[in-house]
Amino acid sequence: MHIRDLPYSDPGDPDVRSGPRFLLWLGRNQIRGQLKSMAWGLLHQCSIAGLPLAVGFAVQSVVDRSGGRLALAGGMIAVLGVLIAVGDTMLHRTAVTNWITAAARVQQLLARKTAELGSALTRRVAAGEVVAVSTGDVEKIGWFVEALSRFAAAAAALVIICVGLVLYLPSLGVLVALAMPLLALAVLPLLPRATRRADVQREKAGKATELASDTVAGLRVLRGIGGEELFLGRYRRASQEVRRAAVRSARMWSLISAIQVLLPGVLLISLVTYGASLARDGKIDVGQLVTVYSAATLMLFPLRHFEEIAMAYSFSRPSAQRAVRVLSLSRVARPSTIDAAPTGDLYDPVTGLLAQEGLFTAVVCGDPDEAGRLADRLGGHAQPAVAKEGEAEEAAAPEVPSVLLGGVPLDELELDAARTAVLVQDKDPVLLSGTLRELLDVPSSGRVAAVDALAAAQCGDVLDALAQASIDAEGDPMSTRITERGRSLSGGQRQRLALARSLVTDPEALVLDEPTSAVDSHTEARVAEGVKALRKDRTTVAFASSPLLLDLADRVALVHGGTVVAVGTHRELLRDEPLYRAVVTRETEDEIAASGPDMNEDIDTIGTIEEIEERA
Repeated sequence: MHIRDLPYSDPGDPDVRSGPRFLLWLGRNQIRGQLKSMAWGLLHQCSIAGLPLAVGFAVQSVVDRSGGRLALAGGMIAVLGVLIAVGDTMLHRTAVTNWITAAARVQQLLARKTAELGSALTRRVAAGEVVAVSTGDVEKIGWFVEALSRFAAAAAALVIICVGLVLYLPSLGVLVALAMPLLALAVLPLLPRATRRADVQREKAGKATELASDTVAGLRVLRGIGGEELFLGRYRRASQEVRRAAVRSARMWSLISAIQVLLPGVLLISLVTYGASLARDGKIDVGQLVTVYSAATLMLFPLRHFEEIAMAYSFSRPSAQRAVRVLSLSRVARPSTIDAAPTGDLYDPVTGLLAQEGLFTAVVCGDPDEAGRLADRLGGHAQPAVAKEGEAEEAAAPEVPSVLLGGVPLDELELDAARTAVLVQDKDPVLLSGTLRELLDVPSSGRVAAVDALAAAQCGDVLDALAQASIDAEGDPMSTRITERGRSLSGGQRQRLALARSLVTDPEALVLDEPTSAVDSHTEARVAEGVKALRKDRTTVAFASSPLLLDLADRVALVHGGTVVAVGTHRELLRDEPLYRAVVTRETEDEIAASGPDMNEDIDTIGTIEEIEERA
């Protein structure tokens, strides 16, 4: 795989059983790149290892006063220099390619998982953790995958050099061959502690990232309530914890580095002392001593790769585990046997909610969290129960009945077909950066024009604001760039643009979670009328508690305790259901009891939407 060929046409199906298995899967999928890097690494390492032989040959030639052999030694050094340069260049090239392609594969997997889960992702994993995985963790995973081939080349080079020294000069080669495994494995007892400290550092860093992400996302609100300094103080404390954990981790790695400097130094001193005594006694030549000493010195370079691979693994393993937590999430789905998206009533067997085809159905929930879970389920994102501590995961994840569209379970549809059939707009939808034209350029049925969707969502003032901010001479609002997450717009403007985007999509069933919670009552009434008119003969479900929107609904369902307890029109439920009246009017039980029959008389006098608006 070359960098120019990215992105992958198919990043593959990862092994998400554990972090190490995920790293192994990445390595297997880059086997050709790993072998190339290992081959160039062997060329580089073995060429370096050949220098002592050439240098020793040159020294012995000088001792023997042989000009021919000295010239031959010079030629050998020149050839080895060229091989070292080529091997080092190509090793760096292939290693960086392995790093980038591995990181790109992980990022594609995360992007695919994000597209698969949609809004359900941030409900099951903290947004800060997703950011941490897709940035810093991806780099650390790529580092380990890249370092693996260089480590393999270094280990193979050490074996080759040790065998060569034993064959070249057994009296000193055996000493080096016996010492090298001890030098390579001396730090193993310290690695578990270093890994634990690295895990603590990564965990604290992840929490600090989540806190920073949440603080930035809610900065405007924090300033409004005067809580900015409070959250900044929390982040300062979290960052200091990260610093202290990083210092503790660095101390352990410093100790490991010190050991890998001390022990090789002891080996070299022993080698020189013993070799000098042999040369003094005439048992070996001076050139042979120089050759063995130089080879042992240069062996310390590939030996460093043992420390690097241990460090890379200790940092990448928790990163891989974090990635696995995200990639192991799945949309509850069964093998699809249906080609086209179905049509018909939208029915949830868990709560008993029925949204009849072609009608505007409003859903009232006293619990906002319950409304969010029901909206997710209507979109085909049913979540199994979360396992309690000490319980088996399988026992805590019972089968959740799928939502039916036209009698067909959404779980049995392909993801694309399910998204085409049912679209859920979150309570807090996200606007991606880009022009307004790009924002509304989404997969759609083609039946709803962008201008009609903007009009139905009452985006006139938004278009005027974008026209004034346009850099074009004509002031085209469709060409005006919207900043990240629409931060330059108000909450109500962002909400209406997101609603227009959903209307352009024109799905078979549209589920809106509090679509007008950030607008005033006048705009809310017009938005409700516009959506109902544009979605005529299409299934629409709106989670709301505003009388202005509920009065326009064809049917209203009251959900309490996870079950639909009443169905009717807004006025019928307001008159006959005290629980419904308490949620919609926000009255207490004492106020409801005190109102008594008078409430029925008040409801009977309600006529138009304008009168409801005045009462609101």
